[in-house]
Amino acid sequence: MCGIVGVVSHGPVNQLIYDALLLLQHRGQDAAGIATNHGNTFSMYKANGLVRDAFRTRNMRSLPGNAGIGQVRYPTAGSSSEEEAQPFYVNAPFGIILAHNGNLTNWEQLKIEMFQNDRRHINTDSDSEVLLNVLAHEIQQSTTGYSLDASTLFKAVSALHKRVRGSYAVVAQIAGHGLLAFRDPYGIRPLCIGFAESDKGTEYMVASESVALEGLGFRFLRDVLPGEAIFIDNDCKITNQQCADNPVLFPCAFEFVYLARPDSVIDGASVYHTRLKMGEYLAEKIAREIPRGDIDVVMPIPDSSRPAAMELAHKLNLSYREGFIKNRYIGRTFIMPGQELRKKSVRQKLNAIGSEFKGKSVLLVDDSIVRGTTSREIVQMARESGAKRVIFASAAPPVQFPNVYGIDMPTRNELIAHGRTEEEVCREITADALVYQDLDALKRSISDVNPALRNFETSCFDGVYVTGDVSRDYLDRVESTRNKPKGSGSGDDAVRSQLNLNLARVD
Repeated sequence: MCGIVGVVSHGPVNQLIYDALLLLQHRGQDAAGIATNHGNTFSMYKANGLVRDAFRTRNMRSLPGNAGIGQVRYPTAGSSSEEEAQPFYVNAPFGIILAHNGNLTNWEQLKIEMFQNDRRHINTDSDSEVLLNVLAHEIQQSTTGYSLDASTLFKAVSALHKRVRGSYAVVAQIAGHGLLAFRDPYGIRPLCIGFAESDKGTEYMVASESVALEGLGFRFLRDVLPGEAIFIDNDCKITNQQCADNPVLFPCAFEFVYLARPDSVIDGASVYHTRLKMGEYLAEKIAREIPRGDIDVVMPIPDSSRPAAMELAHKLNLSYREGFIKNRYIGRTFIMPGQELRKKSVRQKLNAIGSEFKGKSVLLVDDSIVRGTTSREIVQMARESGAKRVIFASAAPPVQFPNVYGIDMPTRNELIAHGRTEEEVCREITADALVYQDLDALKRSISDVNPALRNFETSCFDGVYVTGDVSRDYLDRVESTRNKPKGSGSGDDAVRSQLNLNLARVD
């Protein structure tokens, strides 16, 4: 999960991109980067950390130009090194910079193909650099002479769709030409476009979420369709084309559960209203399974679960209270690397108001339960604050399978619900009772808000991978590289070693 933005304007874009990344900060806290285009020249700066920490005035001044792209990074492939922060750059053909949200499932094979067939060197273990080089190669193959137009770029994206597997929402800047944006044929990761009118004409912004557009005065135009490519030249002329053979929209359901901001609209569905619906359906299940007299008060785990908890309390005619106060200067624990860091961060991030718990039977509502670390700590905090009974409810179904499309749920052993019954999970998080959302109810929560949405990417709940290339062997291989014992090299080192071995075999 990352946040990306691209802008083509009639004036400097460095501040626009910076502000957009602040609005997308929730999508990645590991690194941030901006690249701008002026004439045929790129300027780029990227560093580890939050947007506000990565950039200084001197960095912003070094980013001139009326077009550019940016990214906030949350690593799911490669490492957290500064070298793998985005955007990435290649100098041929034309000069291309690219930022990517998603995860390629066949990036290792593509890396070998890049060396063996395309004669391109990949310098890092980032799937985004692989994607950039596939795009560059296909543009080169589609280009005749030195000219470049939208039809050439769309031909290249069509060829890319045939080679690349996984999830990808992309913004790319071609030096001296314009901005290219495209989305994978399943539309797994979100991408939308907006426009603004100035005295010099229309300007365009492409971003992961509509909140980035609206927060900067751009009017939401529409979502980028699955498989579609959009090209905005440096004169702000826009062209689009469907580049996939059989595009079908399968948006990631976890975007609506947790990842996206509630004030965003994704594929025509308000994230906030889908979360209200999650609370409504969860209330119906709780009414069936928990006697009404067993609950005194409903409390959310801030912040993502608040709409669901409010609607749940309303439907069950129960008191709603804010029992936990959030320190907003601590990052989102789900996307923090390392189990111990997440565990320590829970107590730093949340503080319980003892008077709201003392002597009460409390229903705690969270957006989801992934590893269980946060849930267990929160249940213990409620008990320490005097709760006589703690019931835990999840607005999402049990997370039982790895997500390979850009969310860091890489191994089954890390997922508390994998291989466990709900009763066993309840004991693990030390709650008195546990209620999960049903998967059909989660899907209805989204389709009720936008009936046009019928299909969803829900692999972390049901183990069904829509791209059709994720097998048990694939998952076993990913897990084996990540689970190597300390001292024998990290998972990324293992992948790197295997790739180097395969490349060394090429004549």
